[in-house]
Amino acid sequence: MTEPNSGDNMALKFGTSGVRGLVTDMTDLACYRYAAAFGQLLLENTEAREVCIAGDHRSSTPRIMNAVSRALLDLGLAVVNTGPIPTPAVAHYAMGRGAGSIMVTGSHIPDDRNGIKFYMPWGEILKKEEQEISAREAALKEEQILSGFDGEGQLASPASIGEVEHEAREAFVERYRSVLPSDTLEGIKLVVYQHSSVLRDIYPELFEALGAEVVKVGWSDAFVPVDTEAVNEPERLKAWTLEHEADALISADGDGDRPLLVDERGEVLRGDLLCLLAARFLGASDVAAPVSCNTALEKSGAFGSVQRTRIGSPFVIEAMNEMVSRGAASVIGYEANGGFLTATEMSIGQGRLTALPTRDAILPILAVLMAAKGSSISNLLSELPSRVTGSVLVRDGDMDRGRAWLNHGQGGLEGFQPHIPETLGAPMELDLTDGCRVTLEGGDIVHFRPSGNAPEFRCYVESDSEEECAALASKAEAFLRNLMF
Repeated sequence: MTEPNSGDNMALKFGTSGVRGLVTDMTDLACYRYAAAFGQLLLENTEAREVCIAGDHRSSTPRIMNAVSRALLDLGLAVVNTGPIPTPAVAHYAMGRGAGSIMVTGSHIPDDRNGIKFYMPWGEILKKEEQEISAREAALKEEQILSGFDGEGQLASPASIGEVEHEAREAFVERYRSVLPSDTLEGIKLVVYQHSSVLRDIYPELFEALGAEVVKVGWSDAFVPVDTEAVNEPERLKAWTLEHEADALISADGDGDRPLLVDERGEVLRGDLLCLLAARFLGASDVAAPVSCNTALEKSGAFGSVQRTRIGSPFVIEAMNEMVSRGAASVIGYEANGGFLTATEMSIGQGRLTALPTRDAILPILAVLMAAKGSSISNLLSELPSRVTGSVLVRDGDMDRGRAWLNHGQGGLEGFQPHIPETLGAPMELDLTDGCRVTLEGGDIVHFRPSGNAPEFRCYVESDSEEECAALASKAEAFLRNLMF
């Protein structure tokens, strides 16, 4: 008997955060193999004998959680169903139990796609674990595991995943509530854009407990793909903020690990500036961030050391671990999407938070709101060096053509210069840490990078003003569309 074609997950692969793919490619059999590969890794390299599982509100998530659970149970691992909670919540809970964890989520991508994130007992898997899981999954595929699956690669009967245990959710809320007084956010009015994020009920519960006045808007039964790097309908968020005369509007992506913050003027904060303000308030000594983040990080002079990395939380975590090994006192990492990670204990108010080396959408927003109390978020922003970032995302173009153009950068600045359109400006420096990041004459930056797991090509831009940044982004988008279509 041959394995069903629909169980062939050639389209599934690791990207910057977990395995992702179209729901049609994420058959039960494909998800089973990846979960089994992770379970084998866990059993052979740790003392953990249980895995905590959570998921987002996508329509396909319960089915995938079921397939993942079956794989783990078949290996003899215990499964703890923590239900629809944020990625950092299930990771935090599992780390406290010395367990592994899995989050079924596609984060910000549309409902026709999904994904699986894996966590060891000490935190998010790194690139070496990704490679090991991929190798084990390939070996399992060769074994042609078919028992219990139908001809479409779907489970013939459900797994015994068990009832939802709510302790993980409660522990995550208590993580913050227990170290801060109930008047921490007194006098602050917040609008919470709930949509379909797994943080939609936790945000109001926590921030009201800390003294804020909360207005809830935008609940959705259907999944809403909120991308904190490319916010749709910013005018809608601005209208809500101004209508309710709020100090801020807050939200998050689908799995609640990337924050969205709108200031009192209704302006969306870029994730890297949000995180920079948070890191400064928390008193970080050392910061790791991808090359795509705003250079206000270095120009602020607020930190003892800054290390730039490739894009993706595993690379940020590796850099943070190096900082900790060097004896750094207070280590934070963040990404352009607003993902905020801590590698050491952090002081906040009069309390201390344990390290949580995975993206968290609560801590950066909480820190900025505390910093802005008695003032405003826009005033905090005005204290930073004037560097404005933006991004352009081109989908479904000819990725081979785009990558072929990008490969000219391997010849260095001299080799790449003839291939950079004159409309962007004269190139002065080239950084190949991740994609091609070009510093132009005058200090503007254009950074071209193809997605690792989707037919998308992104260009990050940076300049000294909103107008200059918008103009540069428009030129970059026009170039990419002309190149790829």
